[in-house]
Amino acid sequence: MGGGFRVLHLVKPFLSFLPEVQSADRKIPFREKVIYTVISLFIFLVCSQLPLYGIHSTTGGDPFYWMRAILASSRGTVMELGITPIVTSGLVMQLLAGSKIIEVDNNVREDRALLNGAQKLLGILIAVGEAVAYVLSGMYGSVGQLGVGNAILIILQLFFAGIIVICLDELLQKGYGLGSGISLFIATNICENIIWKAFSPTTINSGRGAEFEGAVIALFHLLITRTDKVRALREAFYRQNLPNVTNLLATILVFLIVIYFQGFRVVLPVRSKNARGQQGSYPIKLFYTSNMPIILQSALVSNLYFISQLLYKKYGGNFLVNLLGTWKESEYSGQSIPVGGLAYYVTAPSSLADVAANPFHALFYIVFMLSACALFSKTWIEVSGSSAKDVAKQLKEQQMVIPGHRDSNLQKELNRYIPTAAAFGGMCIGALTVLADFMGAIGSGTGILLAVTIIYQYFETFEKEKASELGFFGF
Repeated sequence: MGGGFRVLHLVKPFLSFLPEVQSADRKIPFREKVIYTVISLFIFLVCSQLPLYGIHSTTGGDPFYWMRAILASSRGTVMELGITPIVTSGLVMQLLAGSKIIEVDNNVREDRALLNGAQKLLGILIAVGEAVAYVLSGMYGSVGQLGVGNAILIILQLFFAGIIVICLDELLQKGYGLGSGISLFIATNICENIIWKAFSPTTINSGRGAEFEGAVIALFHLLITRTDKVRALREAFYRQNLPNVTNLLATILVFLIVIYFQGFRVVLPVRSKNARGQQGSYPIKLFYTSNMPIILQSALVSNLYFISQLLYKKYGGNFLVNLLGTWKESEYSGQSIPVGGLAYYVTAPSSLADVAANPFHALFYIVFMLSACALFSKTWIEVSGSSAKDVAKQLKEQQMVIPGHRDSNLQKELNRYIPTAAAFGGMCIGALTVLADFMGAIGSGTGILLAVTIIYQYFETFEKEKASELGFFGF
């Protein structure tokens, strides 16, 4: 069939060398799926704490600090790359297939295998490329300090960690576990960050003596050590530059709001043309594209930060570079933070006081977040094959119709709901992110949105799996 297939056929010679998890040849019991999921998570967490052998230093600003939440990566550890290779290769292949540059027929088994192989091969190449770039850029010390042996050893560690992540994701996707590895690792990374900032026993000297980093630990410590209990409470709730109790309460509130919005959906009744009396439903959720808009928006902003920081370090005085972003190091975290230019305006204000002090910055940030999320959401339905046209085609293939509507009107009827749900749902996700950021929620609005939507998806998968296994007990 066309040249697209010839492009995919280029992957064939590599398929036998690529690591692969065989599809489950039996129905995996629910309990076994849970065990596989927990083991995969345990391996990921161990890799996230295992320091890279041979590195010289990881001091100074982290150029990838802003990306780490959505890429489930930990600095200076084997899991430095996180899920970057999988996410990047997945997005590239999805865009190539969605824009018909590579023609793929998902009904043909060989095509699916070749696409999967191409995605895996690209992921491995990205892992190698990023590992080499990290070492050569001096992130772990200059190559002269490291020595050639250590440099190669670091690249090999990052490469094998990338393969482990690809295999763990494939293990869960092929029916052995629950959900996808990517979602599991992102949610775990974000939740770990939130729990750490709430209960961290680390002490930090912020100029007023040693203080506990964890908001809850700091609350009890201040109440026990200070004689003025009202002042101690005020400090625990509103202290600056460290997580406080207000941040923690804002995080819990945003969690609850997102869970509440997850239930919003329009349910379209559908029935089979062949089997009389067979009724069903097609739910169109408010968050139709789930957390995809926020992932794409975060990737865009993270790349802007990365490019802007690199340019500012080398060409700080240039007018165009300053227009893109000006940076300074935070005295507490040591990270570079944007203080001017486009990078500053697409960054969330740090607090409500900051909103009042810089209303234009807050307004620009709100408009940017809402429009970017809505635009990415609308674009994603076209690329991912979940537009009204694609859904109408799927329903027709399954011989399903909407009662009271002809087959020819199916796409028109779906067009009334799907584009609106995608755009409005994207805007709602953007608005919730803005709300979380303005309230100073722990882990950033983006992180919380990702964590909640992923946990909710896992809860739905968990319930579905449990129901299918224990279905015969249902009354």
